[in-house]
Amino acid sequence: MVLEFLFKKKKTKAVKKKAKKKTKPAAKRKAILKPKRKIKKPAIKKKTTKKALLKKEKNIQKIGTVTHYFPKVKAAVIKITKGPLKLGDTLYIKGYSTDFKQKIASMQIERRPIKLAKKGNIIGLRVRKRTREGDVVFKEF
Repeated sequence: MVLEFLFKKKKTKAVKKKAKKKTKPAAKRKAILKPKRKIKKPAIKKKTTKKALLKKEKNIQKIGTVTHYFPKVKAAVIKITKGPLKLGDTLYIKGYSTDFKQKIASMQIERRPIKLAKKGNIIGLRVRKRTREGDVVFKEF
C-alpha cells in the first residue's frame, strides 16, 4: 500500500506538470500574435547647406574663401577664385558660425588700397564681424 500511495503521487504531479505546460505556450502564443503599437518618430529638420543656399538665392555667386582673419584690425584675407570684385559691391560671408552681409568699403593688396580685384588675387578686406578660415564669400547682384 505504501508503494501504491507513492506511485499515485508521482502520477498526479506528472499529470499536473503536463497540464501546466500545455497552458503556458497557448498564453504565449496569444501574446505574440497581438499586433505591437507603432511609435511615430519626430521629423528631423534638414540643415541648409551651401549648395541649397545657392539654389535658393540665384542672385549670388561664389567669389572666394577666407584664408585668414586678423581680430585686432577686424580684417579678413580672401582668396578670389571667380570674377572681379570692386568697391561698393555687396558681399555675403557664410560659414559654420558666420552669416552676414556687408558692402565693401576698402580693399588692399600688400597694404596698398585697390579699387578692383581680379581672379587669383589675395586681398585684405575690412569686415564687420569675425570670420573664420574656410568661410565662403559670395557676391550679390
